[in-house]
Amino acid sequence: MTSEAEGRFHIVDVSSITSGSQRATLRTDDGVRIEAVYEPYTRGVTDTAVVLAHGFTGSADRPSVRRAAKALAEHAAVVTFSFRGHGRSGGRSTVGDREVLDLAAAVRWARERGHARVVTVGFSMGGSIVLRHAALERDTGGHTDAVAAISAPARWYYRGTPSMRRVHWVITHPMGRLVGRYGLGTRIDNRDWDPVPLSPVEAVPMIAPTPLLIVHGDRDPYFPVDHPRMLAAAGECELWLERGMGHAENAVGEELLGRLGDWLTRR
Repeated sequence: MTSEAEGRFHIVDVSSITSGSQRATLRTDDGVRIEAVYEPYTRGVTDTAVVLAHGFTGSADRPSVRRAAKALAEHAAVVTFSFRGHGRSGGRSTVGDREVLDLAAAVRWARERGHARVVTVGFSMGGSIVLRHAALERDTGGHTDAVAAISAPARWYYRGTPSMRRVHWVITHPMGRLVGRYGLGTRIDNRDWDPVPLSPVEAVPMIAPTPLLIVHGDRDPYFPVDHPRMLAAAGECELWLERGMGHAENAVGEELLGRLGDWLTRR
């Protein structure tokens, strides 16, 4: 391996991920170190980079994230990263609050690499974060040029499905946080939100004129279809309700990833 200092980023070549990939450690505006991976466009040169935001308990190295990155690299360069408290990143997960800073750091890194156009796609928790990021970072160097939220919640504190009740137990119960840390590889902050962050549905009206895509499966065991419909009704966007699809990156098939790549790079 070789490494070099590059501004606020530390770059390491990693041939074991894919040929030409690079791993970096990024620093967020609040000082958290975030691991990130850059995948070059597989078909030549492009001015577009896709920044991919994983779901809760995911990471840049999870097979489902690597699969999505490989598929999207057929359309553009791809940046994947691990949110704080996940994978090799530092800090603790705030489950969608301060993770906006992690995404902004990844977007800035993509622009530092020379990509004039940077788009974001997020799954589940990552979907809520790309929505809030698109609303809050519109006039900064960390802004996005198009955004797609997949399997995202519309509102906070939802406990209407058994799957979400289990997630809330992991987040809020001391034993659940131990399971999260040692069983799921996710370090969770034990403090309540203060203040409560802007919700995804509140963020949507603030995103236009940035192109927005909402994608959701009609068999999602975490968030039923009233969530994407609520998001779509809140502002200007395109809505894809996918028949037979479950939840987030584990449920996204190759055909959908191909359509997603086309949408992200043509908007």
